[in-house]
Amino acid sequence: MQPYRIGFGFDVHQLKDGHPFWLAGIQVPHFQGAFGHSDADVVIHAICDALLGAAALGDIGKHFPDTDMNFKGIDSKILLKQVVELLHKSGYGIGNIDVTLVLEKPKIKPFLEQMTSTLTNVMGIEVNQLSLKATTNEKMGFVGREEGVAAHAVALICKTN
Repeated sequence: MQPYRIGFGFDVHQLKDGHPFWLAGIQVPHFQGAFGHSDADVVIHAICDALLGAAALGDIGKHFPDTDMNFKGIDSKILLKQVVELLHKSGYGIGNIDVTLVLEKPKIKPFLEQMTSTLTNVMGIEVNQLSLKATTNEKMGFVGREEGVAAHAVALICKTN
């Protein structure tokens, strides 16, 4: 068994007027929000897929299908906590996670500290194990037109037993 494994996660959701905008476990004030079966938190969904992929445990849709009404409107922090538990049961711990959020607005710099704190608390990791950053799409494509939001995540996991 390999002591280190990496995984990649990606998520995208439509933006709609009047929806709450959940990003990295917190609600960010904005006139638009991400729309989806759960709370549509693209950051958490990308992290979940990166962790699950690294451990070869499938993806978020396998574990939390959008056809299951138990997950309708669910707080994605609950899903992330369950993914971390699956990871631990498989004998892995989190080495580090690197996330890039892609959106035009709002600017997330004022929220980064709270986002990082929220996510590291849910995952039971140290602040220096999570890098969270954002970029725009330079007004190109669906993100640039503010029709959607996307997130990319890479995770390193380490064998614990």
